[in-house]
Amino acid sequence: MKYLLILLISLMPVFSYAGEAKDLAEDPVLEKRMIGLAENLRCLVCQNESLASSRADLAKDLRQEVREKMKQGMSDQEIIDFLVSKYGDFVLFDPPMKSYTILLWYGPFALLLIGLAGLVVQLRKRKNAPPETQLSAEQAQRAATLLNPPKDQQT
Repeated sequence: MKYLLILLISLMPVFSYAGEAKDLAEDPVLEKRMIGLAENLRCLVCQNESLASSRADLAKDLRQEVREKMKQGMSDQEIIDFLVSKYGDFVLFDPPMKSYTILLWYGPFALLLIGLAGLVVQLRKRKNAPPETQLSAEQAQRAATLLNPPKDQQT
């Protein structure tokens, strides 16, 4: 009995082996085309994953919708236009250059230039600042007395 249990435990990895995932489309060419297109589309749930790699339910539904559009004979650009009209430019990983996306495209560079300009201004201020002067022994003694008065003078 003990050996049978050991045998079953040692064979568990064999039983749990999952083979390669099968294509969801009957046509492997269509599936490759769908995956190629979905790599350039953003998952609306995950937002940082492509539609092809996301496991969200909405992503699965969108991939199925893309497959159906491909079966209907739509071109890749027509499918992209359809998804953009339905979900907006956010569905694209590379949003197009439009008047309302200029900040998205050039904002990081503008912030970098502003930061560099601020750094240059601060470095020039530091360079033009008057040099620190050394206190004489008498001045240092007077400053110490002013900063730390003797205990009998404190109230």
